[in-house]
Parts: sequence; structure tokens; C-alpha cells
Amino acid sequence: MNFNTTLREKSAKIVIYAILTVFVIFTIAPLVFMITASFMPSKEIVKMPYRWIPTTLHWPNFYKAIAGNDGRFMFPRNILNSIIVAGAVTITTVLLACMTGYGLAKFRFRGRTVLFLMIMATMMIPFEAIMIPLYLVTTKIGLQNSYGGLIIPFMVNAFGVFMMRQYLITFPDEFIEAARIDGMGELRIFWSIIFPNSMPTIATLSILAFRAQWDNLLWPLLVVQSEKMKTIPLYIVKFTAEKHSDEGAMMAIALLASIPMFILFFALSEYFIGGSAVFSSRKG
Repeated sequence: MNFNTTLREKSAKIVIYAILTVFVIFTIAPLVFMITASFMPSKEIVKMPYRWIPTTLHWPNFYKAIAGNDGRFMFPRNILNSIIVAGAVTITTVLLACMTGYGLAKFRFRGRTVLFLMIMATMMIPFEAIMIPLYLVTTKIGLQNSYGGLIIPFMVNAFGVFMMRQYLITFPDEFIEAARIDGMGELRIFWSIIFPNSMPTIATLSILAFRAQWDNLLWPLLVVQSEKMKTIPLYIVKFTAEKHSDEGAMMAIALLASIPMFILFFALSEYFIGGSAVFSSRKG
């Protein structure tokens, strides 16, 4: 009986590991393809069967990716725009969501539950439903072709408030009460106790907020017409839409545009994994 049970457990583990291995391969394969193809000439990329290891490193792909088809070198400016916009949105999202989540989790006031439900209700509204009114307001106050027009509409989001509130609702009240007895003000309590002890969830929210803005194509497409104010998704779309684009340069652009996201994720990966686990355990 014990032998049969052990055999079943081993068989189940083998099946699980096999399934996970297949998922990992399918997940990593496009990334590996992007990296290897960025170092190949176009004729080598389209050759079948595909060679996963380049015969030579074709560096002109990266020059063309940075210079662009028109040779104006707009890539550095556009990627800088994306870093500024995504970074600013991430900072404001984290700060405002953390403050709001703390208020909803630890302060007792009339209408707290209703306010929280109203914030959550905004998550049910698709962006496409408010896109045109938001665009009209943005143009009315003169925020087209500006960082303000790209940043202000996304400074805070309901999901961030939900994440922080769910994390902080089980934060021990004893620490906060002890700080108040010691004479600490609410702002000092927030910066000295709440914020530092929320780092796992803050890191998770930072990665999600940064990625959402880094990949944002639709809103910059509406509010930005100037080449100097375009973000990296717009640069990629423009580059791939032009006739003389080649596959190697396209892969080089995709690789270069992914580097900031990789850096952020690996820098915060320890917090991100811990924050995801903590959030999953507390969201009930």
C-alpha cells in the first residue's frame, strides 16, 4: 500500500514537472527568439529551420534600431520619454495608493465602506469608455504634446488602492497606537512605520504600474503628435510600419525597449515575489 502510494506520488510529480517544463519552454522561447534574432541579418531570421545560435553577431541591427529608418536618432529621446512618464506614474501611483489604502484600512470614518466600493466600481469601467471625454478635457486645458498629458490621467489607479488596502488592513494596530502614544504625528507614522513595512506590496505595485505605462500605446497615440514627445511604443509602431524596416532591426528595437523592464523586475524581484505571496494570502 505504501509502495503504491509512493509510486503514485512520484508519478504525479513527474507529470506536474513535465507540464511546468512545457509551460516554461513556451514562455521563454519568444524571449530567446527575440534575443538571438536581434543579432542576425534578416535573411538568416526567415530561414527555415531557424538557427537559434547566430553564426555571426550582426551589430548593424542595433545601429538601425537606434538611428531609425530616417536616420534622425529619435530612439534615445523616445525611450527617455517613456522612462520619465512610466517613472512619474509609478511614483505617484505608489504614494497615492499607499496613502489612500492606509486611510481606508486604519481610519474609522462615516462612509468608509461606500467610498471603498465607489473606488472599486471604477475598475469595472473600461478605459475605452472614458478615453474620448478624457481626451477632450486634456486638449481643453492644453496638455497635448506634454508630459502632463501623459502622466496626470494615470497618477493613481483603483487596483493600487485595493492592493494597499488589502495589505494594510491586517497590519497590527498595536504598532500604530504605540507610535501615537509616543507622540508621533500621522504623517510621521506613515513615513516611518507604514511605508517601510509595506515594501513587498509597494514593489509589486511599482512593477505593475511601470509595466502598464511602459506598454501604453493607445493614450500616447491620442495626445502626442510631436516626434520629440512620443514614447517607445509609438516609436516601435512607426518603425515597423515603414517599408524599409527589417526583421533584425525590429528584434533589436524590441530587445532594447525591454531592458528597462528587465532591470526594474530583477532589482525588485525579491520584493515582488514576496509581495505577490503576501497579497494572495491577505486579499480575503
